[in-house]
Amino acid sequence: MNQRTGIRTPVDLLIHNAKVLTLNDSDDIFDPGVVAIRNDEIAWVGPEGSWPNQFEPRERLNMAGGLIMPGLINGHTHAAMTCFRGLADDLPLSVWLNEHIFPAEKKIDGELVYKGTQLACAEMILGGITTFCDMYLFEDQVARAADEARMRALVGEVLYDFPSPNYGPPEQGLAFTRDLIQTWQGNPLISVAVEPHAVYTCSPDLLYQCRDIAEDFRVPMIIHLSESQDEVRQVKERYGLSPVFHLEQLGLLSPQLIADHCVVLTEAEMDVLAERGVRVVHNNESNMKLANGVAPVAKLLERGVAVGLGTDGCASNNNLDMLAEMDSVAKLHKVYRMDPTIMKAKTVVQLATRGGARVLGLEELVGSLEPGKKADLIGLDLDRPHLTPLYNIYSHVVYAASAADVTLNIINGRIVMRDGELLTLDVEKVMAEVRAIAKKIKS
Repeated sequence: MNQRTGIRTPVDLLIHNAKVLTLNDSDDIFDPGVVAIRNDEIAWVGPEGSWPNQFEPRERLNMAGGLIMPGLINGHTHAAMTCFRGLADDLPLSVWLNEHIFPAEKKIDGELVYKGTQLACAEMILGGITTFCDMYLFEDQVARAADEARMRALVGEVLYDFPSPNYGPPEQGLAFTRDLIQTWQGNPLISVAVEPHAVYTCSPDLLYQCRDIAEDFRVPMIIHLSESQDEVRQVKERYGLSPVFHLEQLGLLSPQLIADHCVVLTEAEMDVLAERGVRVVHNNESNMKLANGVAPVAKLLERGVAVGLGTDGCASNNNLDMLAEMDSVAKLHKVYRMDPTIMKAKTVVQLATRGGARVLGLEELVGSLEPGKKADLIGLDLDRPHLTPLYNIYSHVVYAASAADVTLNIINGRIVMRDGELLTLDVEKVMAEVRAIAKKIKS
């Protein structure tokens, strides 16, 4: 409000009468609370009675019986693999990847990736995800689909030593990555990373070239790292070192690096990841399904490593449900460590929001509800039998809530889903198109 004139400040949307979980530095919870949005930013967060004399909203949204919180961040996925959901289940990682996924991917094209990503965006928006990080083929089509769905995304073309069905030989993949970065520079929602697949599929020379591009454009480099015992064995046979220490010897461990999975780690490897500032994405359900093991996330957090959560792709998890991921993360680590105090609900909520933002380099933009940050937030309906009664909101989000409870999704200040209705995608058309693709894959 202008103190001299007494005129209230106009805002585009004011959400009120909700329980507001901010995830800010003070862990403020306003019950009831209010969030005011102007353009693409959060203008105000506070208790219910804090706004009438300050703001003049163009639209008011009464969230009685609801929760407002930061949008969930899916730190690692392969969005277009929705087309391969259930294609090759109950197999070891090496068999699943080399005998089923890689052969299937040799035949994919940009249309499959575009439509598969549209389906992924629909699933993620409906489930409360506002940001995702993707690694796949034809990532120009992933960027296109995410932008049209109005999702925030960090994307990158997967790079490896063998030819790709998209760009052909590796050197053209590097050129494709440079072009992709330049094409999307300055976009408010889409950013691009450099994404070599893994140590066992990328030579040191290719990794160095990836590092150089990432440094040239000041973007992250993302890699699958120490996902399984088989990977560690292969890399040790080839280079005489584990994947982590191989990257350390190459000088590639740095705050610029985002490492996905990090399941098979020694104490010394965790120490060096922490010392070098490497960021980690934990993909709990995918690791469980492929029987790769349990990433030592609690130990990484104790060392101060930035950790976020990811679903991985639908071929190795079968869904893009971050609320389900949060539930399984909390429970698996408790039973794995035989300690019910490990991975508390509050910690897991932080990993899925602020933690993910920190890992992806977006912490100044999203991950918490604070004035000046981008308006990426979701609403859940708490007025449901399985969410009654309510004692602890963090516990409710992790252990009781489901994707079906999400009723509102706002990304960059724009409502993309309201009352369960997608506003940026024709979900029936998208599902029909992916069903048609699945028939071709099956045949």
